[in-house]
Amino acid sequence: MSSNSAVVVGGGIGGLAAAIGLRLAGWEVTVVERAAVLDDAGAGISLAANGMRALAALGVGEAVEAAARRQYTGGTRTPDGRRLAMMDGEALERELGAPIVGIPRAALHRILRQALPTESLVIGAEVTDVDTTDPSRVRVRHGDSTLDAALVVAADGINSRLRRRLFPAHPGPAYSGSTVLRAITERPVDGLTADFELTWGHGAEFGHIAFPDGTAEWHAVLNAPAGVRYRDPLTEVRRRFARWHEPIPALLAATRPEAVLHHDVNVLATPLPSFVAGRIALLGDAAHAMTPHLGQGACQALEDAVTLAAALAGAPSVEGALARYDAARRPRSQTVARDARRAGRMGQQLANPLAVGLRNAAIRLTPPGVMVRTVLKHADWAPPRIAPRAA
Repeated sequence: MSSNSAVVVGGGIGGLAAAIGLRLAGWEVTVVERAAVLDDAGAGISLAANGMRALAALGVGEAVEAAARRQYTGGTRTPDGRRLAMMDGEALERELGAPIVGIPRAALHRILRQALPTESLVIGAEVTDVDTTDPSRVRVRHGDSTLDAALVVAADGINSRLRRRLFPAHPGPAYSGSTVLRAITERPVDGLTADFELTWGHGAEFGHIAFPDGTAEWHAVLNAPAGVRYRDPLTEVRRRFARWHEPIPALLAATRPEAVLHHDVNVLATPLPSFVAGRIALLGDAAHAMTPHLGQGACQALEDAVTLAAALAGAPSVEGALARYDAARRPRSQTVARDARRAGRMGQQLANPLAVGLRNAAIRLTPPGVMVRTVLKHADWAPPRIAPRAA
């Protein structure tokens, strides 16, 4: 084992970004991903300016921009099509110095993987144990193999096995009260003019993200009991949103039934007391799984990755670097997670007709400058520099 060897557990957005950042910082990295086939399950994703700045710091920002569509137009509407708020993505880009973009998750995953040597990615290997008895290293077991590392990054998602191992008293993920159905359309959608749009009803939200080729991701978020599933999900979504404004019917008409994904939105409602334990750092959903209502889940994971790599670059000790990582990331990401839950309660999850009417009136009366500052609150983040580790 070398003194700069790292194992990243999990090959999602956060794990791959962490591996790229650590390599930039001079570390030898192995990513262990339990999925046997990288089918890049998922639909689309919006990346705010902070996520794009993180990707630029990792050296993949231009590739992501080339595969994405800038989000300049759109906003928030009511089911009958009335406008609540307009989106001015160009103004936000000027203010922040980075765009907001929409990209298929599969494309983002491919770009991140292509930034790593193929031999650094171990596929179809589930980590079954980590041995932390030796304070100078962590021994990672997967299948019949063992890896010794000076650092382990737990990027194994909301149901993180490593988090349960490190914080056994933590209650783990909890259901948020929302379930989400989503898909990418099979073909370009006629009349799709908005780059990004959300429509809020009573306990329901429908949104879309347009892509460069004219296809789009759509998502339907519903208040529902945990575990509810539908025999024919696309038919159910069409029924629920049949009377909502265009282009919602057109988006659903351009979707294959087998393309629809359905999952409950679970979160870490109880904040973790730390994102680190010894030589192990938690990152992304394993550390701060949040609701999607601010569109910050992936962006926060990307911030984690850059901050972790910058802290470890040239650091005299892993423990000291991880302490700095925890101090920098835990307050910010847990604040964003809290604000995302609050946004959900005031947005998609709000079901009382009187409360919905008051919310809509308040949004219409809110000055544009206030709306811009609300976006800037979370997207205005500058990445630390990743300086290569001294030999």
